[in-house]
Amino acid sequence: MSSSPILYLRLPNWLGDVCMTLPVLEAFLARNYQVIVCARPWAKPLLSGYALTDFVPMTGKLKTDASALRHHKKDHGHGEAVGLSLPDSLSSALIFKWAGVPCAGYKDDGRSWLLTWPIAKSTARLHAVESWYYLAHRAAEYWQHSIAPTPIKSLHLAGVPSANPAKFGLDPTQMNVLIAPTAIGLHKGRIKVWPHFEELTQQLQAHSVNVIMCPPPNEIDQALQNAPSAMRLEPLPLLEFAQLCKSVDWVVCNDSGVSHLAAAVGSSQLTLIGVTDPAHTGPWSDQATCLGSLNHWPTVQTVLTPLIESMTLKK
Repeated sequence: MSSSPILYLRLPNWLGDVCMTLPVLEAFLARNYQVIVCARPWAKPLLSGYALTDFVPMTGKLKTDASALRHHKKDHGHGEAVGLSLPDSLSSALIFKWAGVPCAGYKDDGRSWLLTWPIAKSTARLHAVESWYYLAHRAAEYWQHSIAPTPIKSLHLAGVPSANPAKFGLDPTQMNVLIAPTAIGLHKGRIKVWPHFEELTQQLQAHSVNVIMCPPPNEIDQALQNAPSAMRLEPLPLLEFAQLCKSVDWVVCNDSGVSHLAAAVGSSQLTLIGVTDPAHTGPWSDQATCLGSLNHWPTVQTVLTPLIESMTLKK
């Protein structure tokens, strides 16, 4: 390949997964790849802090997305470009095939015939961050333009400046705790939301802690049902919400997109585990603490204790 390879990088469709693929993106940029990200439109402002060559929005419609990719490659003269599909769905590989972009990806679900470089998953038990990075590293070896062999030990979302809590109408002299009492969908048929957000909110408020939430429009009703006593901020654009996570003292959330976004901006956070495996999808951050375990939610007191202890230290 040339000294500056052209890469069409297909990112996953979910916020948390996109955050967990940031080490892959940063590794390719560090090796001077010309990276064209292919992802859902909401990811474009989230990644605005990176020196991307371009962004091709993905709609989830096979023919539309394949056509967009094919025309982008043709219009920009990227005849020698390669592709990497981080999602291991059949559809993501098919889009590259139809677009005429030779692609690397995991060879799950009979995808090998669609991939120029089909890669077997590691036999080791890997975190999602490590699994996506392993795929990227193997692909880069095929292209003879290798990236660093292992991912960085924490996420880092570029382009999110620090902010005073006052920007969001919060009192910086108070302890501010951002809760995220929602999670979309089920995990293996089970609800992913910790059931005690309202009790935690009331106990924190009794200690003069400011408890806030800022759910997106489609999650407001669920958030109000799960924590009606918390102060609700109006929905924010994703990059501003990331800044909010960075400005508060703590983020308390489920194993969800908010957990990974908070990890990506270095927030102190408590991620509450009950139906997922933190060894596979827990926050990739040394500023995060996972409470609970697979099949066992943490108690209110377990969550409350580190928050109150940190409030004492802050004083």
